[in-house]
Amino acid sequence: MRTPVRIFGLLLALLLSAPVLAMNLNEAMSALPAAKAAGLLGEQPDGYLGVVSPGGNAQEIARQINEARRQEYQRLARENNIQLRDVESMAGKKALEKTTSGQYIMLNGVWMKK
Repeated sequence: MRTPVRIFGLLLALLLSAPVLAMNLNEAMSALPAAKAAGLLGEQPDGYLGVVSPGGNAQEIARQINEARRQEYQRLARENNIQLRDVESMAGKKALEKTTSGQYIMLNGVWMKK
């Protein structure tokens, strides 16, 4: 009878020590404003988010959102018969312009507050 208890205890310990499941896109989108306001993430001229200061879920938020952005940029490039890098560049320019004052943007390879 002690063996099932030990097995249960071992399984419970393994489950509790397993890494937390990755966040989904909706969770990443919800977390983005706070991450930008905290200075963890910023906009880059290539149309993607970058990690300014690692912390919290910054890397995962950027990964989820950048993946969705890349898919959308690819769709736009395909539909408009233009190069992906051109779509990324246009999106990056817009993102830099729309970034709220006090949040981070990358210019000439350097993070700075707008």
